[in-house]
Amino acid sequence: MPKIVLATNNAGKIRELFALMAQLQPDIEVLGLRDFPEIGDIPETGTTFEENARIKALAVAVATGLVAVADDSGLAVDALGGAPGVYSARYSGEGATDARNTAKLLTVMDSVADGERGCHFACVMLAATPDGQEIVGRGIWPGRVAREPRGGNGFGYDPVFFDPVLGCTAAEMDAETKNACSHRSLALRDLMRQWPTFWAKVAHSLRGNARCAE
Repeated sequence: MPKIVLATNNAGKIRELFALMAQLQPDIEVLGLRDFPEIGDIPETGTTFEENARIKALAVAVATGLVAVADDSGLAVDALGGAPGVYSARYSGEGATDARNTAKLLTVMDSVADGERGCHFACVMLAATPDGQEIVGRGIWPGRVAREPRGGNGFGYDPVFFDPVLGCTAAEMDAETKNACSHRSLALRDLMRQWPTFWAKVAHSLRGNARCAE
């Protein structure tokens, strides 16, 4: 069975991506960075979601000899000029946590009127080979910043991301509902539309080059 590596240690992302991959490409074995602990952290030095996704995917592909899939995603708030954007995971500074990031966002947005709290989750998902061939998928999930956290599911900014169509926050959704509309799901589906052509081109060159997970 062909193998790919998800270039992330984020437990929430791994759960979501494993579930989505299983639905869309069940004949591929999906590994995570936990299967390659020696790789360690990969600095995200890019200034865009695409740059960060490329940095992570290419580093893991070179280290493992497998196709690696990485995503970079974040929350962009209209009233904040697109912030926190690529800095979403470290919005509250050194040692940032989901709770601290969410609390900072709510504090910054406290005086913003309800009609001006528009935002969107953005995701860029990139698959790369060790020699630098790639495909890119993109997804956008529009919403608005809630006044207070609601729900206990998901991770990151999910408790304060309100979907006006569904009438609830991302953290109030079950996994199936979220996976049907999330930015990550849309980016992966965009990637998978390109996958057959990409895989047909690169699969042969990868045979015998991959290092087995320990």
